[in-house]
Amino acid sequence: MSLRTLCVLTNVLLFASCSSMALAESTEQQWHDNYSSAVKAATAEKKMLLIVFDDQSAAAKQFKQQTLTSRRVAELLANYVVADLGVDATVTVDEKPTRILNHAAFQYMYGTGGIAIVDYTNNDPTQLGQVVSQFNFKGTHGRTTTEMEVILTLPPGSLTQRTLIYAVRMHPEKPRSTGGMFRRLLALETFRHSRNQASMQLQGHHQWESRFHQISAQLPGGLVPTEVCAESWPGQRLEDAAIECVRSWRHSSGHWSAVSDANVYYGYDMKRGRNGIWYATGIFARNR
Repeated sequence: MSLRTLCVLTNVLLFASCSSMALAESTEQQWHDNYSSAVKAATAEKKMLLIVFDDQSAAAKQFKQQTLTSRRVAELLANYVVADLGVDATVTVDEKPTRILNHAAFQYMYGTGGIAIVDYTNNDPTQLGQVVSQFNFKGTHGRTTTEMEVILTLPPGSLTQRTLIYAVRMHPEKPRSTGGMFRRLLALETFRHSRNQASMQLQGHHQWESRFHQISAQLPGGLVPTEVCAESWPGQRLEDAAIECVRSWRHSSGHWSAVSDANVYYGYDMKRGRNGIWYATGIFARNR
């Protein structure tokens, strides 16, 4: 069953906590405590839907009381429809209650508390109704204000694309490769090459010479593509794998030069092979 099918199902049973009511009272923005109503609102308003899956931990409490109510995060959240649900929130599927976090669309939440973002903007039909961000709570604050500012300003794209861009932007040295425009052409090329590496279970710039000319022919005059590749350790979770790939680029002067420099356009993506390793690709277009 697709997430879109899940979204339109009725008879949704959700477990709202006292903390969700407190969150709603702390801000003028409406926080939905019902999955179905949140999806309907996001669809009608053509907005991203941000869901907080509250696991009742101290980190979740700090996140909701401090991070989400900070001025900058609150300003960014105004562009979203927001929902505050428990980790055991369920939806009725085939007349049986099914835990939302057990649905395949939320697999990278790993069944625990955190935040997820679902795209209902209609900007890209291929992303409509897709879960495009999944971040578990971590540390004492769940997620810091800085982390949330980065998450809430990621460009439209797939889950894997946005997670890798997040890892680049969160690097302490502030590499500039994501400062240009996230270009669909380059995003598609990074998707294809990451998938190819994952299928081969081999990192590398395979067929780059031919791909270079193919990409160059589709770019505006004077722009030249550059590519970086990396791989994670086996068995790493999605966010950890993205961070590891950026760390790998940092330890290669040639790759880091490309990741650090400003570009006109950029694309990032990563795919996991059957060996449990994530393979990452970045492609940038810059002036000669």
